[in-house]
Amino acid sequence: MAIAKAERLMNLALCLLGTGRPLSKRELRTSIEAYIEAGSEDAFNRMFERDKDDLRELGMIIETVEGLDGEVGYVARRASNRLPPVALDAAEAAALGLAARVWQQARLAGAASGALQKLRAAGMPVAERGQEPYSTLEPRIPAGEAAFEPLMIACRDRRPVVFDYRRSDAARSGTRQVEPWALECWRGHWYLAGWDRDRGAERVYRLSRITGRVKSRAGAFTTEVPGQVALRETVARWAGESAKERARVRLRAGCGYPLRARATELLRVNGEWDELVIPYGHGLGAWLAEFGPDVLVLEPAELRADVVDRLRAVAKG
Repeated sequence: MAIAKAERLMNLALCLLGTGRPLSKRELRTSIEAYIEAGSEDAFNRMFERDKDDLRELGMIIETVEGLDGEVGYVARRASNRLPPVALDAAEAAALGLAARVWQQARLAGAASGALQKLRAAGMPVAERGQEPYSTLEPRIPAGEAAFEPLMIACRDRRPVVFDYRRSDAARSGTRQVEPWALECWRGHWYLAGWDRDRGAERVYRLSRITGRVKSRAGAFTTEVPGQVALRETVARWAGESAKERARVRLRAGCGYPLRARATELLRVNGEWDELVIPYGHGLGAWLAEFGPDVLVLEPAELRADVVDRLRAVAKG
């Protein structure tokens, strides 16, 4: 597992950095729990050699010392592995301060706060909250959905997940088996892009429609993760952001403010209804169905039929 390996590499790095003399493989095996539980000598040797190569690939300088009581010793001297001092100008420090306050998720807030404290201790010009030159800006990315954190971890560790998902035109949830690629926030909502194993195709899911727990599954991905996941562009296209066609709908007065914000034309019909012209693209029918009896589609006919079918499906459920 990715987390277990990361912990093992960290423990090996700390042993090699913290020792005052080279350590033999025998000493390392008795000092690190994962090596103690490795089983046979051959399994330990393979694990240790892989870990040593991985640390070196990450940039750690590990010296090999011959003739240590007939054994080979290993050490990572602090002077050789010390990072250069961090240097930030005022604008870069301000950007980091703003980025650290973006996350409202408790698990991420602690890490961000700790990072800022270390920068201040190192003498970086990171201002306190409200004192930076851009303090009038208060960026926020809400991440209140329970599915956010397990999906974030699954995307990072490349682990398949299973969850129940309710489409906008369905009365009940259905199970999805997904290889998660990326999470992104668009217009205040979080979306997941990934490979749907049952459908054999790329899919995008809105986190607020995930019901129940997100469950992690063992095993590797069956498809290659794209080098660039155009999640935001996909959601925008489905929502009609780049649509050239237009739809005409009636909206109950005092309702549907997101629709009003999208309208290119707005006409007050009477005290109860307003008439709107909005961009028409893939996914608009699902969005309009969410407003239920507060929306009446006038044209085009295929959009009206789509919304009616979705509402009927929900009513039958």
